[in-house]
Amino acid sequence: MEMARRVLSSTPLIDGHNDLPWAIRQSEAAPHDVEAAVHDLRGTTPFHTDIARLRAGMVGAQFWSVYIPFSATEEGAAMVQLEQIDIAHQIIERYPDVFELALDVSDIQRIYGQGRIASLLGMEGGHAIENSLGALRGFFELGVRYMTLTHNGTLDWADAANGEPTHGGLTRFGQEVVREMNRMGMLVDLSHTSPATMNDALDVSEAPVIWSHASARGVRDHPRNVPDQVLRRLSDNGGVVMVTFVPSFVSARDEATLADVADHIDHIAAIAGIEHVGIGSDFDGISSTPVGLEDVSTYPALFAELSRRGWTEEDLRLLAGENVLRVMGEAEAVARRLQRERPPSTATIEGLDGPVSQDHE
Repeated sequence: MEMARRVLSSTPLIDGHNDLPWAIRQSEAAPHDVEAAVHDLRGTTPFHTDIARLRAGMVGAQFWSVYIPFSATEEGAAMVQLEQIDIAHQIIERYPDVFELALDVSDIQRIYGQGRIASLLGMEGGHAIENSLGALRGFFELGVRYMTLTHNGTLDWADAANGEPTHGGLTRFGQEVVREMNRMGMLVDLSHTSPATMNDALDVSEAPVIWSHASARGVRDHPRNVPDQVLRRLSDNGGVVMVTFVPSFVSARDEATLADVADHIDHIAAIAGIEHVGIGSDFDGISSTPVGLEDVSTYPALFAELSRRGWTEEDLRLLAGENVLRVMGEAEAVARRLQRERPPSTATIEGLDGPVSQDHE
């Protein structure tokens, strides 16, 4: 534990996925109302997350998920997405002494250096862009720094892990989405995608990709986890799998544990390399948690477990945040180059893929 605290006191722990904005939207007490739903993040909340527990967990930077469900397409996905971004901004702006919106690596380093928690936004599901690259760019301008290509349903342009395999991965428009994300500097998140989509994205992407919350299929055979074949490609791409704490993803048993999560981290480090693993809890997006990882205060216990397994301080720093900072830095460099080489894409799904079918899930 001493080593864990030493590492986390000098390297930002970057968690790839926390669903507090959606938990607030769904709050029984006060849906959509940041002030009423949490009352005060400085106190104890009914969620996995509050400021005191974030501090106890030594969190240095957090990707706040601005998730919207696949069903939001029925009411206007872009509108619901804007509402979720608004909730996340309200959380960040309400506690300026604790949080600040971060847009790039330099922001994370500056905010962390000031003793605050760098707050980034991640969209969960490409259905939010409604097949529009212009909408994608608009969300980037609002601060979104990754997009999970799919959620739990296959899109017009990408197959999901839990959706009907319609396209064999990415369509031509799906490939253009990845290219445009590269050009902007938005991280391509392959959580929730099918292995074919993962492989297609790795073929197309000029920047490192991420999985903001996924685990290893070689440890737990679950469709939401990353196959070893894909993990072996990460040394070439440079990407990072941010290991999630979702109990059913990390263990086939009724009760998952902290040790199970550590097993996934060990496996990804062994197959992909220690430079390609990170942390993506999914707190407040899950109803139950592994024993020992009950809320955002518990990260040091996970790092202490890995230390007991032989992980060095240098290894733990890579896991905590240095791998993700490298990925972001490389994605920013790719974006600077691509912006010199080509303008924003004006491609449409109809122009690349033909008429859009309404038959898929």
